[in-house]
Amino acid sequence: MQLPKKVKIVEVSPRDGLQNESKIIPASIKIDFINRLSETGLSVIEATSFVSPKWIPQLADHSEVYQGIKKHHHINYPVIVFNKQGFENALAAGVKEIAVFTTPSELFCKRNANCTVKESLERIKEITQLAAMHHIRVRGYISCVLGCPFEGAIDPKLVEDIAKQLIDLGCYEISLGDTIGIGTAGATHTLLKTVLKNITKNVIAVHFHDTYGQALANIYVALEHGIHIIDSSVAGLGGCPYAKGATGNVATEDVLYMLHGLGVDTGVDLNKLMDVGCFITTYLERENRSKVSLAKRLS
Repeated sequence: MQLPKKVKIVEVSPRDGLQNESKIIPASIKIDFINRLSETGLSVIEATSFVSPKWIPQLADHSEVYQGIKKHHHINYPVIVFNKQGFENALAAGVKEIAVFTTPSELFCKRNANCTVKESLERIKEITQLAAMHHIRVRGYISCVLGCPFEGAIDPKLVEDIAKQLIDLGCYEISLGDTIGIGTAGATHTLLKTVLKNITKNVIAVHFHDTYGQALANIYVALEHGIHIIDSSVAGLGGCPYAKGATGNVATEDVLYMLHGLGVDTGVDLNKLMDVGCFITTYLERENRSKVSLAKRLS
């Protein structure tokens, strides 16, 4: 198949990339990080998650971060919400776009959202109805599409069914997430072949973790299926706090290098993005060294 001529990169590092960091990162660093990303040519930067600090302490500063970043008119800054309270908090902060999560795995849904899959869809229905009232766009995420840490293999038909339901609920775009990074090119092909039978490729995005080094191969398969929306994280930061063993997302730098080598336009400046990756990894490495040094002094 002919590859897409242009691909939209959805940069998830400020949220998905930082949420697993154990030491709290100051809001000022997160704001600086997002502002730097805004200068690279990205058109979508997932800013934060309006989730309870009880579940993800790292993102307790969601309102401060969202309100503190410099908004560019040509860039979307979506945030994650899990329930009505999260939506109301995001609305109060001036958010213009949100994203919602569900999964075909009952056990993962219980661990991640403390509810059944059916209940998660009911929550999403409530959120999308509120979003429509306030003219806020909604993106849908489906986790564990290629495997679950608790249930193992996932039936692609379940993924297709949930994707259809999310679209019916008003989601303009559906991101298929390989949360624990166990997907292969063959499994990705099977999944997309199933999902795209009754859903247009123009509303499907892919979100791969690189646990076994398969993310770029999986993305190439997605490109062959006409997918032109790719989630990624600068410097490969990130992981899922509710999926043991899930390592970082595929690195945006690697995705750009591959796409540009294929002659695919992204609109993103790779050199500028690499500089931003150096900025955030230098900060995190310095903080980690300080933590190790303190631990040694106390031991």
